[in-house]
Amino acid sequence: MNKKEQTHMGWQLDESYSRLPEFFYSTFSVNPVSEPKLVIFNKPLATELGLDPDQLTSEEGIAILAGNAMPEGRTPLAQAYAGHQFGNFTMLGDGRALLIGEQLTPAGKHVDIQLKGSGRTAYSRGGDGRAALRPMLREYLISEAMHGLGIPTTRSLAVVETGEMVRRETPLPGAIMTRIADSHIRVGTFQYAARFGKKEDLKALADYTIERHFPHIQDLEHRYLALFQEVIKRQAALIAKWQLVGFIHGVMNTDNMAVSGETIDYGPCAFMDSFDPKTVFSSIDTQGRYAYGNQPMIAGWNLARFGESLLPLLHDTPEEAVSIAQTELSKYIALFESNWLAGMRSKLGLFNTEEKDSAFVEELLNLMHKYSTDYTNTFRALTFNKLVGNELFSSNEFKAWHSSWQARLERQEETVEQSQQLMRDSNPAVIPRNHRVEEALEAAEFKGDYSALHKLLAVLANPFAHSAEQDAYTEPPEPMSGPYQTFCGT
Repeated sequence: MNKKEQTHMGWQLDESYSRLPEFFYSTFSVNPVSEPKLVIFNKPLATELGLDPDQLTSEEGIAILAGNAMPEGRTPLAQAYAGHQFGNFTMLGDGRALLIGEQLTPAGKHVDIQLKGSGRTAYSRGGDGRAALRPMLREYLISEAMHGLGIPTTRSLAVVETGEMVRRETPLPGAIMTRIADSHIRVGTFQYAARFGKKEDLKALADYTIERHFPHIQDLEHRYLALFQEVIKRQAALIAKWQLVGFIHGVMNTDNMAVSGETIDYGPCAFMDSFDPKTVFSSIDTQGRYAYGNQPMIAGWNLARFGESLLPLLHDTPEEAVSIAQTELSKYIALFESNWLAGMRSKLGLFNTEEKDSAFVEELLNLMHKYSTDYTNTFRALTFNKLVGNELFSSNEFKAWHSSWQARLERQEETVEQSQQLMRDSNPAVIPRNHRVEEALEAAEFKGDYSALHKLLAVLANPFAHSAEQDAYTEPPEPMSGPYQTFCGT
């Protein structure tokens, strides 16, 4: 591939991560695949990144998306990190991913361009470094749905079939996904630096993170304390957004927690249908550690691990460093609850605040749990005042709650129309219903038919449209013989 062809593609790549100590990464050559075939491509995202969609979907462009070639002068790297997986600490790293570089977008942002499923690295730990088609399509679909919902997330630029099979329990078609992220710096990256590196390595990582994500705190006297505060704030806001739409990440290990505040690593994730705080979809989460209702607490646990990693930078005296970290960490729950309650008020059309709002919301959620009502559709029914066809709505308990809600609405200055608009803007008509996701993925994987996937992506692009085209996608699934399960996309 010549330099002119690559220039036409729009690459404006930096390699800032490679300027960190080599302790943080390993460089690699490409791991070619035999018959790359582009199966899905995010043209609007490509344009947003400053890339030429036509050039990127040419034979030369697909070669880059497949990991068969690199943009001129680029040496891909795999990032090293560690992490607590289900509470157990282990050494990790990009075992099947390569970072091409950081693209400078027309808007002036630097974003990571990463290939996932691109082959073995120094961190593969015996794995083949490859990925199967279905989980890569799943991440593409769910991450774009999260973007449509307004939730900070990594995004997907493309999925390329490799023309090769990967061996899992059965042979599966292989694929490589191009993932876009503000960065791939994780809590686990800091844990790796703190556990295996020197203080100078930890400081270099912290300085790099501040420069890249929090430049407004660079000149502060206590910038590492400010870094901890900023990450806490972003995680509190992110997890609240998850809870508000019924999203269950499924594997909230510390290596799956990005310090940028983005949702990252869509493995056994799913969206809740009937409301139940104990809902778990992951086949490997047998103890319910990462159940829906536990997500806020687990985020706090992960933040504690982040704080532990920062201790050498917070104060020279260990005891004082621990005290500082504990003080900041203690603010997390209040920040999360503030974000969550503000979101719940919006879902109920409430503009102002009252002291008993939290209990009022919990009362509704308890009723939804008791009557096993669909989480998304209950709020949708409240939004459009279509309170029929559900045992919950005919119960005396709900009628009493509804009367209190109407009285609560009347105690604010905003009009009924303003409240209804706020609810329409806050309650999605559609989410990636698990049965719809599986339907689309099965057609793509087994039949090579991507029509259902493209239709679902189009419906999910603007989940707050409340359009007629979305109606068919609002229905919950038929009763199943067993619980719905998702699996890690390894």
